[in-house]
Amino acid sequence: MDVELIEIREFLASHSPFDRLPDSALDALPQRLSVRYLRRGTPFPPTDDDSPCLYILRRGAVELRDDGDNLIGKLAEGDLCPSPCGQGGLGMEGLSGQTAEDTLAYLLPCEVLDRLRGAHTEFASHFDASMSDRLRRALDTIKDDATGTALMTVQVGELLNRPLVHGGPDISIRDAARIMSEARVSSLVLTDGDRLVGMITDRDLRNRCLALGVSPQEPVRRIMTERLHTVREDTLGFEALITMSRLNVHHLPVLDERGVRGVVSTSDLVRIQSANAVYLVGDIRKAESLDTLASISARLSELQIQLVHSGATASQIGQAITAVTDAITLRLLELAEAELGAPPVPYCWMAGGSQARREQSSHSDQDNALLIADHLKPEDDAYFKALAQRVNDGLNACGYVYCPGDVMASNDQWRQPLKIWTKYFNTWIKRPEPMALMLSSVFFDLRPIHDPAGLFNELAERIHHMSRQETIYIAYMAANALKHRPPLGFFRKLVLIRGGEHDQTFDIKHRGIVPIVDLARVYALSAGLEDINTIERLKAAGEARALSKDGAANLVDAYEFIGTLRMRHQAEQLKRGTQADNFLSPDDLSPLERGHLKDAFALIHTMQESLGQRYQAGRFA
Repeated sequence: MDVELIEIREFLASHSPFDRLPDSALDALPQRLSVRYLRRGTPFPPTDDDSPCLYILRRGAVELRDDGDNLIGKLAEGDLCPSPCGQGGLGMEGLSGQTAEDTLAYLLPCEVLDRLRGAHTEFASHFDASMSDRLRRALDTIKDDATGTALMTVQVGELLNRPLVHGGPDISIRDAARIMSEARVSSLVLTDGDRLVGMITDRDLRNRCLALGVSPQEPVRRIMTERLHTVREDTLGFEALITMSRLNVHHLPVLDERGVRGVVSTSDLVRIQSANAVYLVGDIRKAESLDTLASISARLSELQIQLVHSGATASQIGQAITAVTDAITLRLLELAEAELGAPPVPYCWMAGGSQARREQSSHSDQDNALLIADHLKPEDDAYFKALAQRVNDGLNACGYVYCPGDVMASNDQWRQPLKIWTKYFNTWIKRPEPMALMLSSVFFDLRPIHDPAGLFNELAERIHHMSRQETIYIAYMAANALKHRPPLGFFRKLVLIRGGEHDQTFDIKHRGIVPIVDLARVYALSAGLEDINTIERLKAAGEARALSKDGAANLVDAYEFIGTLRMRHQAEQLKRGTQADNFLSPDDLSPLERGHLKDAFALIHTMQESLGQRYQAGRFA
């Protein structure tokens, strides 16, 4: 084989899906290819093609646009171009293309491609699915490789193995207790016809009836809970368990298309999973000292390891770990108030960053702030300063290290009344300077952790009203969102860190996770959406047409795949007793995982390019 053919073979062998072919097929393939040069601006596919071929980009770039002339994809070195070969995911229906640079391509005749697909199943699987399908399949593969637990696959409807036990809201408390006792259940659903109107539990009978001296002859509606959180019958057991942890409840009514079907309890769920966030949250709420909280928090690493091994995705792990962080934060606030006394005016403790988005891994650093009622007096700040310092110190002792940028409630700047917070956001939005954009990225991801007076809702309404009025500000945010680029270079090679402690690795958080988080934030702001969680933002933005539904779904799949690789990488480090980080070596991935990761990075790059063009981001960089 001459030098030129050897070079083509090596190029193919280093790119998916040709890297899945055996050596014998790769050796023969270069001789079946032809080479074509296309000048910049050439329509794609070229109109003078003599026979149908698959184009493989060797150098250059091709832009793909839909019927509305919107950029939906940009293909670069190593990518396969849409072709008339008729393979799934490769057609040009509804698309038009043009070379964005002088381009060199290898052409593989469709009949040769068909023979390769027929002879090599793993190679063929690449053409039988879209990028989104491939990412979903890759995520399923990671989950299948895990040891698995029932909670990852069982639906709560499958746990309802007895008829619904229910009563009307006007029966007496005594009759309600009798029904529960005879049925041996710890909760009673209260219905009006088919409509769910409330529920009582054993705890309600103790705390709302016996402890308060309420007559058992009173109607049960007097002690029932009316505002109920519910789940659908197809909700996964793991998701129901995390919902219980976050809300500090032990029973959830289960709904189907006809109405309430039954009740799932924590005991139903923990029977099939021994290690979970509910146990930790329960222990946290009983903790009487910082030392106890720190010892409980030390178990977070084991929780992440077990969740990874059970097949949980990054989103599920983030929900579980954040539920524990929220509980620790609340308990620290309770302990601080017990020491300092009642607050002089209402306040709201706000979490930022990954905690706000419910996307934490074990022991992230802390981002938080304090929102205080406007009738705060100057002398009151001493109380809130002491409160903030105790909680920030407590979180640090529990493994949530101090924020490197000092975005914490103990910083006077981030401990302010409502009117000052409103002024902050007004200034950032009206004058989007680099520091303002950085701060906006932090503080547009805020969630109330403790807010008895409902202060946060008023601030959130003001923020979203101001941001919706300023399209220039959104353009600046879009430009800011393009600063973190995926580590994909020429010929689809991963760009790695050279030298130093993290030699031959890449930062999967800042080069993979953060770009999607930033994109989701801009899409949400542009559509006036109030969602905080990245996946929820993307889905809502797709529904609101801030981006296409396919684009939203693809980004969700990419986020879950990259995030799950990150969680798995950290779990392996924690198992070895080393500190978890975000620096991943490609050598730790299988060839198939590397191919899927490149797919995900290429998708991020395309979506960034599309966003940049929409807002002409280069003008605002």
